[in-house]
Amino acid sequence: MNVLIVDDEIQIRKGLKVKVNWEKEGFRLVGEASNGIEAMDILEKQPVDLIITDVRMPKADGLELARLCHKRYKHIKVIVLSGYADFEYVKTSMKEGVRDYLLKPVSPEELRAALRVMYRELEEEKKKRRELDHISRLANSHLQEAQEQYLLFLVMDEWEDAYLVKERLKQLQLEPLTQDEIKAQIITIEMRAEPKRVKELWHPFQLLSRETTQNQSSIYFFINPNYRYMIHFLVLINKETNIHHFISYFQQQAKKLMNIDTVIAVGQQANGLEKLTDSYISSLLSWSQSPIGILSQVVDSTSLYDDIYDLSADHQKRLINVIESLQLCKFKQHLEDIFEEIEHPSVWSFSFLANRTLFLLGSMAKKYDMESGKLKKWIWECQQDIWKYHSQDQVKESLNQLAASIIEQIRLARFSNGKLIVESIKHYLDEHYAAEITLTSLSMMYHMNSAYLSELFKSHIGENFSDYLTKVRMEKAKFFLKDPELKIIDIASLVGFSNSGYFSTVFKKYFGSTPVEYRKSLEVV
Repeated sequence: MNVLIVDDEIQIRKGLKVKVNWEKEGFRLVGEASNGIEAMDILEKQPVDLIITDVRMPKADGLELARLCHKRYKHIKVIVLSGYADFEYVKTSMKEGVRDYLLKPVSPEELRAALRVMYRELEEEKKKRRELDHISRLANSHLQEAQEQYLLFLVMDEWEDAYLVKERLKQLQLEPLTQDEIKAQIITIEMRAEPKRVKELWHPFQLLSRETTQNQSSIYFFINPNYRYMIHFLVLINKETNIHHFISYFQQQAKKLMNIDTVIAVGQQANGLEKLTDSYISSLLSWSQSPIGILSQVVDSTSLYDDIYDLSADHQKRLINVIESLQLCKFKQHLEDIFEEIEHPSVWSFSFLANRTLFLLGSMAKKYDMESGKLKKWIWECQQDIWKYHSQDQVKESLNQLAASIIEQIRLARFSNGKLIVESIKHYLDEHYAAEITLTSLSMMYHMNSAYLSELFKSHIGENFSDYLTKVRMEKAKFFLKDPELKIIDIASLVGFSNSGYFSTVFKKYFGSTPVEYRKSLEVV
């Protein structure tokens, strides 16, 4: 602990320095000053934990120094030395930054006792600050995790309502992505190293990737757990962004700091949020063209992107509808019709369309909470067939087999006395708790009567849909409140409340204290 001694009499300063063994008491003398102004100058240059100061000094006295410290350096403890005549004067200042006072002349025993009290308090406060910093980091990582999950949702899942998507992006503090007619590219980066090193380097590689984007207002990081040892960046194309510079810098940092090679694949430009999936798929296809082996490389296949045939919104709806209605034969026919629309497709264009269909099927599987190990294996095998591309018929057959598996799982869910459907809905609420969700919207999404869905949910979960959603939102709010940097209005928005006052009312009803009161309770050690 660092100590600063302040007194206008040099002999008193010298006397204090020899009264006790400062190091033995856990303190280190780092400076001395003859008045409050000199002391404040030292505080701007030198970290200090404890100030021992006289009351009466020229220019700025001890109490003025204590008030300034209380205002600017709240962590610093101040002990005031006073004569008997100043005793009452000092007592009135105890709420203005003075932690303790000692009457002159100060004996070594009195000084030693006061120092030990200060040391304990300072240690306890430092411990509390460390704990709060840890909580803050956890909360920040939770927000970051929510952001990353939503970015993955944007590029992987099927969504239609652009307004709701933009509202959620605002809630997650991703406002730059809500601008009209945004232009962006997805960059996929694979870490390559010796097999025995890859696993141990995966976590540091993620940290390097996150740190690279921390001061970048136009670059966002996310991970798809289905692709091992790969990370993805969403890069906004604007005047501030130089993609080639970013790629070169990242590759150099990976080599310099971790001594690993990276394969960087560049996706096509996405004009609008709805085209992010296309950019993501094209980045994966670019990556699939990279040679095998440990070698840093950049794969930019943008010259092939003009040949891409996109899966139209109408085709997507038709495929989703036949899956929801459990009609495998119609799915096969629609898929065949889609591929037949391409005249003399290139390998690249066919692979892109097959991947787009695979993503749609994956989204349906996720909707019905079918992400079991077995189904993930089927999806991965289908992905492998697309990349290997032995023949168009084999790829189509893989997609049809996957569709058949998903349709069968949906059939089982619907005829499982409702248990599997309710689990799917519960999983959806756990992930999309901040969205504008109603019983009607859920019933439409899962093709069920809303009254029946309400009854089914309550019978399996033990509480009604709205109560469960509120519980999820409140538990998420508690976690976000651990981060002192997040405002109450921000937290309300993050958990799906447009009005912070109403959020506070619901929070108090649920936990018995307001969000502000709950946050203050966290500060108590």
